[in-house]
Amino acid sequence: MQVSRDGIVLHISEHHGDGSPGVHVRVNCTGVAELQAELIAKRYKNNRPGLERPEWGGLECTVIDPVGNRITFAEADGA
Repeated sequence: MQVSRDGIVLHISEHHGDGSPGVHVRVNCTGVAELQAELIAKRYKNNRPGLERPEWGGLECTVIDPVGNRITFAEADGA
């Protein structure tokens, strides 16, 4: 499966040999609050990501797929 947005393309697979289950990818970007609001508006029952402000600053939103892989979208303060 391919997921793409604003020039970022991720190929996601659950097939053996494509990667380790439970992978965590971090994507530095802007517009994290808008992305989170867009995802919440879709009303997915299994994944309703929140916004987090980590102790080191910035804003983050983590999406978890059905096989446990995580994508964290992270925006630096002042970005």
